[in-house]
Amino acid sequence: MGVQDCLFVIYNGVIAQKSVYCVDMPVTSKDLKQDIDQLTTEQLQQVADFIAFLKFRDKRRRIVLDPAQLTALATEFAEEDRSLAEAGMGDYAMMLAQEDQ
Repeated sequence: MGVQDCLFVIYNGVIAQKSVYCVDMPVTSKDLKQDIDQLTTEQLQQVADFIAFLKFRDKRRRIVLDPAQLTALATEFAEEDRSLAEAGMGDYAMMLAQEDQ
Protein backbone atom coordinates (compact mmCIF):
# COMPACT_ATOMS: atom_id res chain seq x y z
CA MET A 1 0.00 0.00 0.00
CA GLY A 2 1.50 3.31 -1.05
CA VAL A 3 1.10 6.76 0.43
CA GLN A 4 -1.58 7.56 -2.17
CA ASP A 5 -3.81 4.81 -0.68
CA CYS A 6 -4.11 6.60 2.65
CA LEU A 7 -6.41 9.43 3.65
CA PHE A 8 -4.82 12.31 5.53
CA VAL A 9 -6.43 15.38 7.06
CA ILE A 10 -4.16 18.39 6.62
CA TYR A 11 -4.60 21.43 8.87
CA ASN A 12 -2.39 24.47 8.28
CA GLY A 13 0.06 22.37 6.33
CA VAL A 14 0.45 19.76 9.08
CA ILE A 15 -0.94 16.23 9.06
CA ALA A 16 -3.55 16.47 11.79
CA GLN A 17 -5.16 13.06 11.45
CA LYS A 18 -4.52 9.90 9.51
CA SER A 19 -7.52 7.85 8.46
CA VAL A 20 -8.16 4.62 10.36
CA TYR A 21 -8.42 2.96 6.94
CA CYS A 22 -4.72 3.45 6.32
CA VAL A 23 -2.68 0.46 7.44
CA ASP A 24 0.78 1.44 8.65
CA MET A 25 3.21 -0.35 6.39
CA PRO A 26 6.93 0.15 6.03
CA VAL A 27 7.74 2.95 3.61
CA THR A 28 10.86 2.65 1.52
CA SER A 29 12.81 5.39 -0.20
CA LYS A 30 12.20 3.61 -3.48
CA ASP A 31 8.40 3.72 -3.00
CA LEU A 32 8.49 7.38 -2.04
CA LYS A 33 10.68 8.27 -5.01
CA GLN A 34 8.25 6.50 -7.35
CA ASP A 35 5.32 8.41 -5.83
CA ILE A 36 7.23 11.70 -6.04
CA ASP A 37 8.06 11.10 -9.71
CA GLN A 38 4.31 11.13 -10.46
CA LEU A 39 3.54 14.45 -8.71
CA THR A 40 2.72 17.74 -10.40
CA THR A 41 4.93 20.80 -9.93
CA GLU A 42 2.46 22.21 -7.41
CA GLN A 43 2.43 18.96 -5.45
CA LEU A 44 6.23 18.86 -5.50
CA GLN A 45 6.26 22.35 -3.97
CA GLN A 46 3.95 21.12 -1.21
CA VAL A 47 6.26 18.18 -0.56
CA ALA A 48 9.24 20.54 -0.43
CA ASP A 49 7.39 22.78 2.03
CA PHE A 50 6.55 19.80 4.22
CA ILE A 51 10.16 18.58 4.17
CA ALA A 52 11.30 22.07 5.21
CA PHE A 53 8.76 21.96 8.06
CA LEU A 54 10.04 18.56 9.21
CA LYS A 55 13.64 19.80 9.21
CA PHE A 56 12.64 22.92 11.16
CA ARG A 57 10.68 20.86 13.71
CA ASP A 58 13.59 18.44 14.12
CA LYS A 59 16.10 21.25 14.62
CA ARG A 60 13.79 22.91 17.14
CA ARG A 61 13.51 19.69 19.17
CA ARG A 62 17.29 19.46 19.46
CA ILE A 63 17.60 22.83 21.20
CA VAL A 64 18.24 22.26 24.89
CA LEU A 65 17.68 25.23 27.16
CA ASP A 66 19.89 25.45 30.23
CA PRO A 67 17.86 26.73 33.22
CA ALA A 68 20.95 28.42 34.71
CA GLN A 69 21.55 30.30 31.46
CA LEU A 70 17.90 31.37 31.30
CA THR A 71 18.08 32.64 34.89
CA ALA A 72 21.22 34.63 34.10
CA LEU A 73 19.56 36.19 31.05
CA ALA A 74 16.45 37.10 33.03
CA THR A 75 18.57 38.75 35.71
CA GLU A 76 20.65 40.56 33.10
CA PHE A 77 17.63 42.10 31.41
CA ALA A 78 15.50 42.73 34.52
CA GLU A 79 17.07 46.14 35.23
CA GLU A 80 16.75 47.22 31.61
CA ASP A 81 13.09 46.13 31.63
CA ARG A 82 12.42 48.16 34.79
CA SER A 83 14.06 51.30 33.40
CA LEU A 84 12.14 51.02 30.13
CA ALA A 85 8.87 50.56 32.01
CA GLU A 86 9.56 53.58 34.21
CA ALA A 87 10.51 55.70 31.19
CA GLY A 88 7.23 54.79 29.53
CA MET A 89 5.18 55.75 32.59
CA GLY A 90 5.78 59.46 32.00
CA ASP A 91 4.42 59.22 28.47
CA TYR A 92 1.49 57.17 29.73
CA ALA A 93 0.61 59.74 32.39
CA MET A 94 0.81 62.53 29.79
CA MET A 95 -1.57 60.64 27.44
CA LEU A 96 -4.01 60.07 30.30
CA ALA A 97 -3.96 63.78 31.14
CA GLN A 98 -4.62 64.68 27.49
CA GLU A 99 -7.48 62.24 27.33
CA ASP A 100 -9.12 63.81 30.38
CA GLN A 101 -9.18 67.25 28.74
